[in-house]
Amino acid sequence: MNQHGQIALKGFAMGMADLVPGVSGGTIAFIAGIYDPLLNSLSALSGEGLACVLRGEFKLAWKAINGPFLLALGVGILTAVVTLAAPLHWLLEHQPIMLRAFFTGLVAASVPLVGRHLSPWNAQAWVWAAVGCAVAGFVTSLPPLVQSTSALWLMGSGMLAICAMLLPGISGSFLLLILGAYAPVLSAIKSLDVAKIAAFGVGAVLGLLAFSRGLKWLLATHRRPALATLTGFLVGSLQALWPWKEGVRPLYTHSDGRVEWLLVNVSPAPGDVWAAAAWMCLGAAVVWGIHRWGEVNKQAS
Repeated sequence: MNQHGQIALKGFAMGMADLVPGVSGGTIAFIAGIYDPLLNSLSALSGEGLACVLRGEFKLAWKAINGPFLLALGVGILTAVVTLAAPLHWLLEHQPIMLRAFFTGLVAASVPLVGRHLSPWNAQAWVWAAVGCAVAGFVTSLPPLVQSTSALWLMGSGMLAICAMLLPGISGSFLLLILGAYAPVLSAIKSLDVAKIAAFGVGAVLGLLAFSRGLKWLLATHRRPALATLTGFLVGSLQALWPWKEGVRPLYTHSDGRVEWLLVNVSPAPGDVWAAAAWMCLGAAVVWGIHRWGEVNKQAS
């Protein structure tokens, strides 16, 4: 029960990260030491686990997908989404600089934690890291599309976002923002709009089943290039989390009258620098604490 409680807490941290554009739950899973078990369980859903279900061997299926692990992690993620969607939405509206500063520290501190798995670095690793940095920088600089609330659009957005959420450095919620689905999904969660949540959920499940096995194969057969690329993803995604931004043109208006703006990075405001730096340090401390927690649990097991 203690082990499952710890997994649920790590799931809670993943859920919190996935709610904020620019941060990936996959990053939290990686530094918390549960990334490989997560991929193994998810890939088994459409592999050995599904085969056991089709044969009517439900106990074997539960064992094949590491059911207790997935259940505890899912409870933690769902709890974070339900309880933190509204507060984080409020912080994004009223304290965006400090919130982005916190997650900038979190992602920046994650770079050496992922990159250390490649030690020693060689020329090939640097090339793949540069590619990952360029891709993440390009993706996170794309302007958001026009907002859509159609079920088919939310389903497709769920498929793409869940793939990004599995990748350290690529934020699923930021991809939702680019697709124009972030506000509708967050609003649906806050208002418990079952139809929209179901459409997004179906897409997320389909994306998980399709992507997790491919990612597991990639890490098993080309681990060093993959980890180098993921390290680059983390560095490239930092530009999306730059705390100081300015709206240059309106994109669309929410149902409650709020205007969504196209944001660009600007120079720091002098009065905010020290407070933002403190929040960055706090974010870095949190991520290193999660990392140490994962290391201790790994040694204990």
